[in-house]
Amino acid sequence: MWIHLLHYFLHFFAIIAIAYCYQPKQWKLNYLILLATMLVDLDHLWASPIFDPNRCSIGTHTFHTPLFISVYVTTLVVVQNYHVKLIALGLVFHMITDAIDCFLNQTW
Repeated sequence: MWIHLLHYFLHFFAIIAIAYCYQPKQWKLNYLILLATMLVDLDHLWASPIFDPNRCSIGTHTFHTPLFISVYVTTLVVVQNYHVKLIALGLVFHMITDAIDCFLNQTW
């Protein structure tokens, strides 16, 4: 139970801190952009079953594979555009959050 609470806390509330640290004057817009990166979970829609609380999404779902994760990390490091970099940061943090969940659930 606490693992699921931690998971959703990181996905929805920890990103407030990231949004604020990234640019304090625009933290609300940044938070909405970071929330939008949750759309990466659309790849759960073609999994069977769609939701499995014990399944590790890293390496299982299309947008959670090492190929896509490397694109997110590369974008974060290379691209200089403010919004694109923030999106990449949100995606990388999302993957880290999911990896923590996998580790704590020992489903990796």
